[in-house]
Amino acid sequence: MANIKTKNKQNPKLQQATLSDGRASLYLEFYLGRTETPVLDEDGNPVYYTGGAMKGKPKYKIKHDRRKENLNLYIWIAPRTQQERLQNKNTLALAEKIRFEREQQLLEDREGYRLKKERISNFHDFFEEYIENYTKADKRMIQLAHRRFRAFLKETPAYAMYDRIIRPQQLTKEMMLAFVEYLKTHGKGEGPQSIYQRFKKVLTNAVEKDILPKNPCDGITIKVDEKTLKKEVLSPEEIKRLMETHYANENPVIQRAFLFSLFCGLRWCDVSGITYRNIDYANKLLIFEQNKTRGHSSASGVVIPLNEDILSLVGQPETADDRDNKIFPLPSHTACLKAVKRWVKRAGIDKHITWHCARHSFGVNLLNGGANIKTVSTLLGHSSLKHTEKYTRASDDLMSKAINSLGSVNYSSMK
Repeated sequence: MANIKTKNKQNPKLQQATLSDGRASLYLEFYLGRTETPVLDEDGNPVYYTGGAMKGKPKYKIKHDRRKENLNLYIWIAPRTQQERLQNKNTLALAEKIRFEREQQLLEDREGYRLKKERISNFHDFFEEYIENYTKADKRMIQLAHRRFRAFLKETPAYAMYDRIIRPQQLTKEMMLAFVEYLKTHGKGEGPQSIYQRFKKVLTNAVEKDILPKNPCDGITIKVDEKTLKKEVLSPEEIKRLMETHYANENPVIQRAFLFSLFCGLRWCDVSGITYRNIDYANKLLIFEQNKTRGHSSASGVVIPLNEDILSLVGQPETADDRDNKIFPLPSHTACLKAVKRWVKRAGIDKHITWHCARHSFGVNLLNGGANIKTVSTLLGHSSLKHTEKYTRASDDLMSKAINSLGSVNYSSMK
């Protein structure tokens, strides 16, 4: 009987599969490593061993990654003639030659990866280079992800040594699990998830460039209740108080831009970039493409009707050549946020208001005013109604608060 002799350390290994006609088909089996996925409970938290030598350590599901290559070569399982035995010998020699060539290719690939990885001796440098070359609208979030990761390293005793220098291979699943817990305790709402998504994006790029063999974040997630609106909302009465509040050294451009966002639902990255060319004055329309979804959503283009009050915030270009000028030449996002918070505080509004709260306020106030969810979804440029449903829940919550604000009822019937 023909048997294939393999060595344990061979990669790939030459294997055979028995056929019904008395022959065996030869193939190569490659071992490409394993993937470790953390075991999570129903709430998405890691599960730890409770006893034994592994007590206190997280549990993982281990999946071995193997690949097969069919050689289209065949041998006789029980050769009966000298010719069949000679045929087996020659076929096995050819198969072993192919196996050896594949093994050398695999080793060369691994050596190439090792050399490339050694050239990137500090993951922080790779992260900074990624940020420098990043051109999309969420660049600020990418920068925040790196700052938060370095803060995590610095504040965690087990990883403090990596604050300045950390080699790519030192990024482990245990570290990523700890980083996720750090994000959840140092943020609220959708913030931790947004930061973590950007962080994973950088690691995915490192894998694509052979800086990392695999992404240590694979299988690790941060779950949030996407059906609930997390940010504060300004009511129409509070918006009116804002418009009536003025103080020394206020910034009218920032204030007009924030009000425009409150009445049109624009993100900061959009309101800071629109020009007079985006305004159809004849038909009183704002026409623009959302930076966040440009190029990967059919709903990225948005058309918003404007009334005379909103148009007064925009004004008119002085000349035809000014149509490409920005309507609101704003400073940095940080400077705008500080100005808005100062304005809100001066108006006596005790809420944590960010620029994005203007967009949420727009959606909730429309729903409270009687607009249907499809209309609100279209005006916000949502690709699906599921993104708008959280505004509906926020609207319901505000109505409940309005009823509760009426005061207590103390009534006893006459006896």
